[in-house]
Amino acid sequence: MPRRVTIARCLLSALFVISSGAFAPRTYGASCLTQAQMTPAQRDALANAARTLAHQMQAGDIQGVQANTLPAVAADFSGIAASIQSQKPLLQNAAITVDNIYLLDAASDPAGSPRTDFYCGQPVVSLNFTNLPPGIYALAIVHATGVQQPQQISFMLAKGAQERWMLAGLFSKPMTELGHDGLWYWTSARKYAQGNMKWDAWLYYRVASFLLSPIDLLSSANLEKLQQERNKVRPEGLAGSTPYSLKAQDATYALTAVDTTTTFGALDLDVHYTPDAAQTAALRDPPLARKQVLDVMSALLEQHPELQQAFHGMWVHADQGNGSLFALELPMAGINGSGGAGSH
Repeated sequence: MPRRVTIARCLLSALFVISSGAFAPRTYGASCLTQAQMTPAQRDALANAARTLAHQMQAGDIQGVQANTLPAVAADFSGIAASIQSQKPLLQNAAITVDNIYLLDAASDPAGSPRTDFYCGQPVVSLNFTNLPPGIYALAIVHATGVQQPQQISFMLAKGAQERWMLAGLFSKPMTELGHDGLWYWTSARKYAQGNMKWDAWLYYRVASFLLSPIDLLSSANLEKLQQERNKVRPEGLAGSTPYSLKAQDATYALTAVDTTTTFGALDLDVHYTPDAAQTAALRDPPLARKQVLDVMSALLEQHPELQQAFHGMWVHADQGNGSLFALELPMAGINGSGGAGSH
């Protein structure tokens, strides 16, 4: 996921690697059952396995989850353990419901199949994998609601010894952002698109996509439609393979990422740029560094004034390697005025 938010995403690469190419031609035969197509016994077994894992996560029971994990995955459990620890405070007091389950039969696939696609139900939901070993799998999507930050947790399950459903992968992400769900952001994105506010629309579409897609390997007609709408408003030169060139004062800045963040409790722009040698030298002087970042902020708002309508403020990072030489967050009203927050 491109947005800069924390997502628990733990999956042993030796087991399978996820691909997001939706509705591609099927490479090998595989079958999928939705929960409506399952027998009561199949549905209950999967729902109970997912519910047990969710309650163990809610209690922070790392050992309990590990005991219900495939041995190959349990042998390298640090990533999943970290996810359980980070999710525990978010899940406490939440109501746990199993929202959707899919039974995935790839037992007849030959070993080493480069791609396995599952097409489930009507309207079709597709699940796309690469390098999936032969076996019986399932996807269970669980919602934790009734709390300030509701979460959606996707459990990849595999049928292990004694026909027991075991954890093979864990993915979690929020269901809302600042109290709004994905449909709200989708509706807002459409309104911005109708007003030809492409930057606002594109970034809101990205938030909508993040919230509405519980796991990257899943696609549906609605998610495809969302993707198509987002692609139509993608600003030229933004988020491409090369940096976006922003002219500010007498300089040009190479923007490497323009995204959103809620780090400061509101929806802000999150902008990263890589300074050249002269810009890097100026960043060693705090007053010059602040002026440089303010120039970036001001130039971005001058070229795209619609950003002031959709976002509370802007957080700009001057990056070097994996760190920031200087970062500044300001509300929109403070960028061309005297107010605002300090550097971080």
